Order: sequence, then structure tokens, then C-alpha cells
Amino acid sequence: MLVKNPLLALGLMALMTVGLAACGEEEKATTSGLNYEILPSDRTLGNPKSKVVLIEYAAHTCPACAAFNENTFPRLKTNYIDTGKILYVFRLFPLRADDGAAEKIARCLPEDKYFSFVDLLFRNHRKWNVEYGVQSPEGVRAGLVQLGRIAGMSEAQVDQCMVNTAEDDRINKVAEDAARYNVTGTPTLILNGVSQGSGAMAYDTLAKLLDDELAKQK
Repeated sequence: MLVKNPLLALGLMALMTVGLAACGEEEKATTSGLNYEILPSDRTLGNPKSKVVLIEYAAHTCPACAAFNENTFPRLKTNYIDTGKILYVFRLFPLRADDGAAEKIARCLPEDKYFSFVDLLFRNHRKWNVEYGVQSPEGVRAGLVQLGRIAGMSEAQVDQCMVNTAEDDRINKVAEDAARYNVTGTPTLILNGVSQGSGAMAYDTLAKLLDDELAKQK
């Protein structure tokens, strides 16, 4: 799924109520001298000391991202993340306002619940995603509230999260920074600072790329 200017699209739909701005110390890079940066606000899995870092730019509403989550990510997690071979970073590249709303809910949860909620979003597109026929903003909200309840939140908590403008700066900044990798679609994988292109990459293809990169680091 491609988008030429996600920030403009989000602005037109009034998701972001503040302009693009650096987020201060929270967004200060923790890695230097490399073609990528790991930020304190990043959501990560795996070995933070690994020399192989895989960044995924994805959108919660993106069908191709859901396909990657279902078909490739489980084996990636089992064979490379859980074994400590790599560090995996998930970053939102919003395609529509609903992506920001979903991300805000995920960010309200404890950090160790973030990825399970992202998985819940991907696996339940038909409940909340306009790409799967949800007809109205009210329908999107109802679906997100339902998923929030599954994650242990009340309806009031979900609503409070979705209107929290404090997250807008960070979401904007992450999307803006994606330009350094020429990200134009989702999912886009960045391996040690080098874009591998967009699309739901097959596991065998990704495993070969990771194995080659791991071999270089020995």
C-alpha cells in the first residue's frame, strides 16, 4: 500500500493538531556512527546489543502489513528475535488517521503489551478497518473500543487514549524521519540502515538477508 504524503493526509483528516516538531530528549538517538538510530521511544524486541537491526515501518490499517504479521513475523520472531540474533524495531508509518488512533491505544498499554495489541489489530481488521468494509468513523471507533476491551481497557480509557494529542508530535516525527530511508509504502524493512523495499516479504527471502548480514558481523 503506497502513500505519497502520509503527514499531509493525516493533517487533512485532522488527526494531528500540532505541527512537526522534534520531541526533545525522549527522541534523542541512542546509537551513533551508524546508518540507523534506535530511539528511547521505539518499541523493540530481541537483543539490544545485536549488530543486526531490522526496522519495520508499518501501518496498522495496512493489509500487506497484516499479511507480513501473519505469514512471516512468527518465524522471524522464533528464529531470529527470540534467539537474540537481531534487534527488531516496529515503527508506525501512518497511511490514514485511523492508524494514529490505533497507535495511541497501543501506546497507552504497558510497554510489554504493545506488540500483542498490534497483533490484535492486524488479526481483526474486519472489526475496525475501512479497508475491510467498516463504513463510518463510528464503526472504526466501536471496533477499536472492542479491541481495547480485549486488552483490558475500558471504553472511557480507549476514548481518552485516542484524543491524547501528546502522542501526535511523536507520530509525526517518526513518519518524517522515515524519509531518510525513502519510505513510501508499508511494510518497508530497513536492515542495518538499508531499505529492502516495501511489500510483505516472504520469510525465506528475509531469512537469507538476515543470515548474510549476520555473517558480515562475525
